[in-house]
Amino acid sequence: MATNDWSGVHPQAIVDPSARLADNVTVGPWSYIGPDVEIGEGTEILSHVVVKGPTVIGRNNRIFQFSSIGEECQDKKYAGEPTTLVIGDDNVIRENCTIHRGTVQDRGETRIGSGNLLMAYVHVAHDCTVGDNTILANCATLAGHVTVGDWAILGGGTMVHQFCHIGPHSMAAGGSIVLKDIPAYVMASGQSAAPHGMNVEGLRRRGFSKEVLLTLRRAYKVIYRQGLTTEQAVEELEKSYPDVDEMRPLIDSLRGAHRGIIR
Repeated sequence: MATNDWSGVHPQAIVDPSARLADNVTVGPWSYIGPDVEIGEGTEILSHVVVKGPTVIGRNNRIFQFSSIGEECQDKKYAGEPTTLVIGDDNVIRENCTIHRGTVQDRGETRIGSGNLLMAYVHVAHDCTVGDNTILANCATLAGHVTVGDWAILGGGTMVHQFCHIGPHSMAAGGSIVLKDIPAYVMASGQSAAPHGMNVEGLRRRGFSKEVLLTLRRAYKVIYRQGLTTEQAVEELEKSYPDVDEMRPLIDSLRGAHRGIIR
């Protein structure tokens, strides 16, 4: 991937000689690219960005000014181990975002997928996993070891407790404080966040059929309206909807909710 073609590097940028830049990478003035950094084709690093390694950044990303990418984490147990950050393709990372590398207490890697929008002042802490096509609005904050599923949306100022899972296609309203897992497809808001139905409008925009939306609404009632435990709800959903493919992400997010789900 990397060719060390530095024709797109501004004369006032600083790029470590060991950094690997692919074709058509641009680095703006006063940005710093450190050692052990690999940047894929077509990625644009604007001015005043700091990228430290070990970090791998994929293709066609745009990283805006004053962001800090791949810095060592804020975990007090971190002792300088060579942990990593991996970022996929086609992401937009806006001003003043901070994304930290992992820790050896976890798998040693922070990972961000592809097609994501991280708005200004977003923080992604050590060992987080962010899927594809998510939106993290201004000042959304992920503590360590958080997982965010594909197509999830976190409103501005959302704060997520460490080890929480945000299910795919779910949505948290601005200002939410998330202390437990949000199941797939569920809308949440509040301090602490509570469920408020399925993310029907978002699912409709993504092409989910009326039949599937109706089924997911019924599943919500099973989880939140029948007085069942999470384990009982999983059993009921598996029994009632064995052939609905869209039910699998919901069941998986319930089964994997080691911190418990929002109530």
